[in-house]
Amino acid sequence: MKATYKKYMLNFKRPSGTSRGVLTQKETWFLILEEHGKIGIGECGILRSLSFDDVPNYEDQLRWVCDHIHLGKNELWQVLKNYPSIQFGIEQAFLSLESENPFELFPSNFTRSANPIHINGLIWMGDELFMHQQIDKKLKEGFCCIKMKIGAINFDKEIEILRSIRTTYPKEQIELRVDANGAFSPKNALEKLQILSKLDIHSIEQPIKQGQYSEMRQLCAVSPIAIALDEELIGILNLLEKEEMLQVIQPQYIILKPSLVGGFKGSMEWIGLAKKYNIGWWVTSALESNIGLNAIAQWTYTLNTKMPQGLGTGGLYTNNIKSPLAVAKGNLYYKAEQNWKTNLIEDLCT
Repeated sequence: MKATYKKYMLNFKRPSGTSRGVLTQKETWFLILEEHGKIGIGECGILRSLSFDDVPNYEDQLRWVCDHIHLGKNELWQVLKNYPSIQFGIEQAFLSLESENPFELFPSNFTRSANPIHINGLIWMGDELFMHQQIDKKLKEGFCCIKMKIGAINFDKEIEILRSIRTTYPKEQIELRVDANGAFSPKNALEKLQILSKLDIHSIEQPIKQGQYSEMRQLCAVSPIAIALDEELIGILNLLEKEEMLQVIQPQYIILKPSLVGGFKGSMEWIGLAKKYNIGWWVTSALESNIGLNAIAQWTYTLNTKMPQGLGTGGLYTNNIKSPLAVAKGNLYYKAEQNWKTNLIEDLCT
């Protein structure tokens, strides 16, 4: 078996704001396997300053993987505990290589175009006008679940924007989720959660920065809004440590980003624990290209969850990989009659 890798820079159509700054590009790496005339591809996507494996020797690790690909998927996954994005890329690449169609990793009614996946519409941080424009567009596109990133502009302005949605659309019509990306301080978090609760918010992701177990536990216990842990999961690699964290904090939800938590296997460990402790969950992409998003979406469909998932990021880039994935009426579809980019894998191999 031959293994190679290739770097690919994704360019945002518009600078996208989070509480940690503005993104103009997204770095990703493709892992390509070749054996007996077949080719498989997986995406190792990292988020600079957020991914646990955002380290200076990342490319050296990819090179090591290619030199030791003979170890196989399971052993490599174990060895690469400190590189969750590479674990995910390896899982994809081997599944792709083993499949009749290298892009159909989990055949289902989703890949046969029979059923879509219900997703939320993502509203990026920006000035008030820009956020209103995004919301109007998502509502016209038929989304009934909106996720809005907060924490970058004035909190009162963000409340005004959320209130304007609620004035027109009650909770029965539009589900509102917010993502603070750890922007609140433990001292003012509860006060802000109480203000948000008056707007019938479904849940809030990561109200305070990760690693503050005692403070987060207290918030989860008294918050009038359900709290979903996101960044809190990053870097917890041991199953016992995962269970300990959930036991201590006792969140209402956890959010799974396979690129950040060790791929499908790492995500399934979290899901198993969530079920054990009656914690809800949903899956979100970590701004992968359509290669990674395709793998996440196909896997997510097999989990038979009814909650809106965070998988609507494929249209963010000017140079994304052409794929059969399409968003319409608040759903993600796999248009099987549409082809992937011609000679995509061959182009990456050269």
